Amino acid sequence: MSKKDVTFIIGLTILMGVIWILGELVMGLWIAAHVKVHIIWGIGVVVLTLALSVWHSMKEDESHLTDPKREKYERKVGKRKQ
Repeated sequence: MSKKDVTFIIGLTILMGVIWILGELVMGLWIAAHVKVHIIWGIGVVVLTLALSVWHSMKEDESHLTDPKREKYERKVGKRKQ
């Protein structure tokens, strides 16, 4: 697991936590919701978080296949040829 993946997972977890808290505040302060709605909301946030995390882990990341120094060299050589 790369640093990029860990950063994504931590950021996603924090974002979904904030969304869950905001939803609970809205349901608690402005919308009269039953206990079942709170449970469904919590389960929905967890399922969405897991789905996004799995999607991100399945996505092909090819950034490690390219060498930044080699790309810089190719750009310089390409400018000289033109």
